[in-house]
Amino acid sequence: MTTETSRKEKIKAVIRVSSGNFLEMYDFMVFGYYAAAIGRTFFPKNSEFASLMLSLATFGVGFLMRPIGAVILGAYIDRHGRRSGLILTLALMSAGTLSIACVPGYVTIGLFAPLLIVIGRLLQGFSAGVELGGVSVYLSEIATPGHKGFYVSWQSASQQCAVVFAALLGVALASRLTPQQMDAWGWRVPLWVGCLIIPFLFIIRRSLTETEVFLARKHHPSLRDILQSLASSWRIVLLGMMLVTMTTVSFYMITAYTPTFGQSVLHLTSKYALIVTLCVGISNLIWLPLMGALSDRIGRRPLLVSCTVLAIATAYPALSWLVGSPSFTHLLVVELWLSFLYASYNGAMVVFLTELMPAKVRASGFSIAYSLATAIFGGFTPAICTYLIHETGNRAIPGLWVSFAAALALAAVFFTRKTIAHGSDAPEEGAVRTASAQSFIVR
Repeated sequence: MTTETSRKEKIKAVIRVSSGNFLEMYDFMVFGYYAAAIGRTFFPKNSEFASLMLSLATFGVGFLMRPIGAVILGAYIDRHGRRSGLILTLALMSAGTLSIACVPGYVTIGLFAPLLIVIGRLLQGFSAGVELGGVSVYLSEIATPGHKGFYVSWQSASQQCAVVFAALLGVALASRLTPQQMDAWGWRVPLWVGCLIIPFLFIIRRSLTETEVFLARKHHPSLRDILQSLASSWRIVLLGMMLVTMTTVSFYMITAYTPTFGQSVLHLTSKYALIVTLCVGISNLIWLPLMGALSDRIGRRPLLVSCTVLAIATAYPALSWLVGSPSFTHLLVVELWLSFLYASYNGAMVVFLTELMPAKVRASGFSIAYSLATAIFGGFTPAICTYLIHETGNRAIPGLWVSFAAALALAAVFFTRKTIAHGSDAPEEGAVRTASAQSFIVR
């Protein structure tokens, strides 16, 4: 009875802590899905390409704030607790969502429109800098022995619920509204829906309890202590960033960029592109917990190596086949294949990264590594792919971008070596046993 009660409490905790992740990814997906309409609304209409690039750059600029948020908010979480930090990040994220949903267009308020949108994106990026890391650390610390990969995978799985929900809403709007109506005001509807969700997310997250691992620690480091620890662990942060690059590039490629790629490059309808994105979200949701559980049994490293090698070998040929004969079916096949590679890799990578980070700076270290990868590579993936296609005329070149990210991740996997963890980072059965920063060695 006690075991059953404990299991139910764990499930409730997973749902509560993942709720904020839903809002973060939902907002990001909505912005990515409607980048063209947002560009026409908030930026000068000198040309379709310039408007789209400005919108995609605004999507990416929010990621530049992630490393700053990772340091400041990560230090707050490591010092004041996982629960307090996760409530704070949700509040900041909500403020960014409200600002973007309510700002009038360029025609109404001129240059203030793009300025306010950029500020809203920066605020979202600042809060998102530690949201993912805080959730991942919380899940890793409440996980039952031997199931850490499965527990942590639900951080990413919760984001796929947002992808699916945003895509479903997009399909419904595309079916009922004309393209002109979508451009004028229809794209705002998903953002207004996100605003309505915010109060419920606060209620859910406020019911979180602090993790036993954090409560058991007698010393909670100050911001200065955390910065010193991170500086001494720069190698592990750098390798963590390289590990995350594969995740963040492939994820934004198959979700946020798919509607734009499907419409602007393949010339498919908005409805078909969003249906593909919906299927990708469902695929991710299925594969992530399965592969997280598999990593508990066979180890993280085999999945990390196999997925990166497959991505390097197949991403560009798959995109070449797609652009050579564009269709709804071909786009779906390619995106589902990339979805499988992303989810299989990420199911092992996220928990691998939590195991690499020393306990006293686990939230901030994880968040900085993840935020740097997203700021430098992943968040600008839609803009980079659009620019590369425009400059080279090669519509399959996004496949090379994915392969480049996979090559960085593969190098990081080989530069980390398997050792036995110390202290609270006790090794898990079947998992890759990694060291804290103090025992970290580069081959």
